[in-house]
Amino acid sequence: MMAISRLPPAAFSLKQFLQRQRVLGIYRNMLRAIRQVPDEGDRKYLRDWARDEFKRNKNATDQDAIRMMITQANNHLEELQQSLALAKS
Repeated sequence: MMAISRLPPAAFSLKQFLQRQRVLGIYRNMLRAIRQVPDEGDRKYLRDWARDEFKRNKNATDQDAIRMMITQANNHLEELQQSLALAKS
């Protein structure tokens, strides 16, 4: 008798799972920061931009490209947070 795996055929490796969690965390933090943007039009533009960028790259598999995208997303998030901090002061 053959043992049946409980994991779906496309189960992530631990490294892929952790990387996915990191990307989702960046996305959530990006959306949280965008919620602080005072202008509603700017908020909508940024929210749509973030959603489109993450959706466009969701099927990426090249690890180097994914690392680069994570770095770029973190840089965008930091820039947004700095702009919001400057606007408040």
